[in-house]
Amino acid sequence: MAEERVTRYDALAKPLKAFFIVACTAGMGLAAYYIFGFCIGGFSFLNAGYYYLLFGIYGSCIFLILPENKKVQWYDLVLSALFFAIAIYFFSNAMEIVTVGWVPASTFDVALASIFLLICLEACRRVTGFGLPAVAAIFWLYPLIADHMPGVLEGVSHPFSKAVALYAFGGEGIIGLPGAVLGGILMGFLIFSGFLIATGAGDFFLDAAFALLGRYRGGPAKVAVVASGFFGSLSGSALSNVAATGSITIPAMKRIGFHSHYAGAIEACASTGGVLMPPVMGAIAFVMCALLELPYYTIILAAVVPAILYYFGLIVQVDAYAARIGIKGVPKEATPSLWGVLKRGWPFVAVLVFLIWGLVYMRWEFLTPFYASALLLLLSFSRRETMMTPSRLVRALVTVGKLVTTTVGIFLPFGIIMSAITITGVAHAFTAGSVGLGGGNVFLIMVLGVVSCYIMGMAGMGIAAYVFLGISLAPAMILMAGLNTLAVHLFIMYYAMLALITPPVASAAFLGASIAGAPAMRTAFTAMRLGVVIYFIPFFFVMEPALILEGPILETLYLFVLCLLGIFLIGSGVEGYLLKMGRLDWQARPLLIVGGFLIAFPRWDTTFIGAALTLLAITILIILKRRKEERRGIRTSS
Repeated sequence: MAEERVTRYDALAKPLKAFFIVACTAGMGLAAYYIFGFCIGGFSFLNAGYYYLLFGIYGSCIFLILPENKKVQWYDLVLSALFFAIAIYFFSNAMEIVTVGWVPASTFDVALASIFLLICLEACRRVTGFGLPAVAAIFWLYPLIADHMPGVLEGVSHPFSKAVALYAFGGEGIIGLPGAVLGGILMGFLIFSGFLIATGAGDFFLDAAFALLGRYRGGPAKVAVVASGFFGSLSGSALSNVAATGSITIPAMKRIGFHSHYAGAIEACASTGGVLMPPVMGAIAFVMCALLELPYYTIILAAVVPAILYYFGLIVQVDAYAARIGIKGVPKEATPSLWGVLKRGWPFVAVLVFLIWGLVYMRWEFLTPFYASALLLLLSFSRRETMMTPSRLVRALVTVGKLVTTTVGIFLPFGIIMSAITITGVAHAFTAGSVGLGGGNVFLIMVLGVVSCYIMGMAGMGIAAYVFLGISLAPAMILMAGLNTLAVHLFIMYYAMLALITPPVASAAFLGASIAGAPAMRTAFTAMRLGVVIYFIPFFFVMEPALILEGPILETLYLFVLCLLGIFLIGSGVEGYLLKMGRLDWQARPLLIVGGFLIAFPRWDTTFIGAALTLLAITILIILKRRKEERRGIRTSS
């Protein structure tokens, strides 16, 4: 997605601040009432009614905390009130919308729906910038001309009134998957993440990482990798992660000798990986959960091994780079005591353990983050510094409210995009076109999927890329080659993140470059090099689902060890430094990179070839090293 704009909550007048807090708190209560399935006085929510109400509450708040100018203007208030009023109207008619159907709808209802959807696009623009709403607008208009489009873009056309009704009232529109994901799955995790961030979990993870790794070679860079992974998993946003942790880690890296472009690239890669890191992950994981109708714990278990491999690759490259250019760690006396950090932050560890236990063992699913939030509030009273006083509670509610509000802004256009894909039949046409271009070759079709993910990611459409390809391309890949369903969807999810660190967009890398004061493109290309694992590991787990725990555990361990070894060699070759061997001569580096890739590749024959190339590279290094020593000896004796 494009860079989220900085909210202007602090600049609001007191009445608007009070309204924001009350509205967001009501939204949280509404979510809890619906998700827990309460029925007080015989009253329970219809799914559609709940979604309209939730979108209305948080969508209207977007125009308050993200005004067009520095202060809220009259038109911001008008948009906020109009959006909320229309949502209430739809909510009050939810029973008729669901049972009778408003497709086709009356002229009045089509007019209201059109205004509602236009405000949705404007709300999205306030949060993400122009990219995503512009693409959503194209999808909005697409059904009007679908039968005139060429090739794979040709589809079934629909009149404007019917298309708008389907977007606003149809089961594939805003009250379909977007409402189900946000209202039924994601809300609890957003609330939990917001409370964690508000109570200081980000500082705890940063301090813990410094205590563990700060004093070692290239310490602050390793701290950035670990801390950003944890924080990114909680925030679900690579860009907010770069902004939050990067403001601390990037200057620290530069102070001990890392080049500015390298520091910005490390933070960008680490923050991007946080979106793929369990237990919380980013919004795409929750969309996947709804699309595949799988328990959430299945998704997070599958994501564990690839996430570990990605971060292992970052650590290896950071260590090799620091060793090659002679960067030491922070003095031990300047790093915090690990015991002191754990003593201060044990409630955060306890809550995260509880969350994982609830998701994986108890399988409470989407009730788990509510229980974890309650436990966090209870444990906050264990220390005076974190005790949830009224002022801290208000601050926490504001943090949660801003997180949910901006997330709603991102989700609003997906009803338009998904409905347009479905009603025109373009998903099937795209599948047929991709299969034709790929000549029936699954590998080539996967490559076309990667290109599609990247192109849509450039427009800030990471989630939309996953939704589109998950509906269109994934079924073809699964049927043609009998591929594992979860592996294919994770494959698409991983490549939907590519645009965050890959030029020409590379939004996370550019943000890191801005904080580091480094050239943007140089930082982006460095981020590509550091994030090399993300470019190939998805192909591996599609070929061998054991890497996502969809196979025998012994096979998983075997492949995991080979991948660790291969990634270690790739990272060492890329950075020009190998543990115990020192700096690498140029003759050996390509052999190590290729050898490492072949070792990690999930086939026994390529593993043997990779091992042979690696031995050849090490032999060359030993010979070159002896020759250098002999030359030094000759010079010394002469």
